[in-house]
Amino acid sequence: MTVNNPVRVFSIFMLLWLCLPHPTARAEDTPLNLLLVTLDGVRWQEVFGGVDLDLIEDKRYSKNPELLKKSYWHTQKTERRIRLFPFLWSTIATQGVLIGDRNQESFLEVGNLWWFSYPGYNEILTGQSDPAIVSNDRNWNANVTFLEILNGINGFNNRVMAFGSWDVFPYIINTQRSGLPVNAGLTTATPEATEQILRLNKASAYAPRLWPTVRLDFITHGYAMEALESQRPRVIYIAYGETDDFAHDGSYDRYIDAAHRTDRMLQDLWNWLQGDPFYRNQTVLIITTDHGRGNTPDGWPHHASARAMAKLDSQDGREGVPGSDQIWLAAIGPTIRSKGLIKGRWKQSQIAATALASLLLDPAKIMPEADQAMGRLLLH
Repeated sequence: MTVNNPVRVFSIFMLLWLCLPHPTARAEDTPLNLLLVTLDGVRWQEVFGGVDLDLIEDKRYSKNPELLKKSYWHTQKTERRIRLFPFLWSTIATQGVLIGDRNQESFLEVGNLWWFSYPGYNEILTGQSDPAIVSNDRNWNANVTFLEILNGINGFNNRVMAFGSWDVFPYIINTQRSGLPVNAGLTTATPEATEQILRLNKASAYAPRLWPTVRLDFITHGYAMEALESQRPRVIYIAYGETDDFAHDGSYDRYIDAAHRTDRMLQDLWNWLQGDPFYRNQTVLIITTDHGRGNTPDGWPHHASARAMAKLDSQDGREGVPGSDQIWLAAIGPTIRSKGLIKGRWKQSQIAATALASLLLDPAKIMPEADQAMGRLLLH
């Protein structure tokens, strides 16, 4: 039958169009989730270039250089970085975005004055640097994180959680004020926990304590995975810590192995999320770091600005530790572009707004004092 009435043709067309699935309908109608992950003190040089041969061959830092070479070294940079970070380069680089490869005109930098952990985590989570934060001491953070703000928004209430290997995170997120559940450091879960949590508590008790304030990352990872399975948070922050502590110990071998293990944990997380109906295709993953490290063999174990070194009254680092303000970021998810490496220049203070915008929220309304989002990473 031929339809000659233009109005009727248009009406039929519109009816058919409304019946078809549309990409934007999913983003608006289905709640999005966020997984923010930080890898403490992991350099952009290893992320984008793989293991550093100078550090492998430096006897101060590598006890078994031949094993490191066998496991991670290759003459081709693209192969080296895949060997070290297979998930990052097989999945995120092809389906998401990365920034921070300074050799390719992609820059991400710390904005705070100090270039160490507490100021960096505050900047990531609050969207601005605070010159009053001058140490890594256990001081309650006067600034409000985007995690705390989200927890007060309808739909996110009591569905925001944090897990960290370092015991200062309850202070950074200020559990005293925010009321957010933060499992960090040598803390174990509550007695009414699941069987899996009880097993993790026992593993935590038996695991070696290499540092007085940082637990092993597999414990942090286990608690976070159990929370995802049993409590279904919409926003979860996981802060792995081994890499920085092994670097401070002067062990490049263990720093590299820890970075590789963390990549495997990220793959484990992402595969689980994509296999779960609640999280599959509805979850954004953002990965970054609190600070960089020295860009020379002498400076590699350390990180600090000239101001921080002066505060410590150090005579050996009047210029600070060059390179420790240089960081990186990777992201993947339904609201993240699939562009691989993106050239440009950004600040650590833009991460909070980017996280909010990835959830299709308006950062300018929710956190008006925070820096603006990294719009070029986002689909909208």
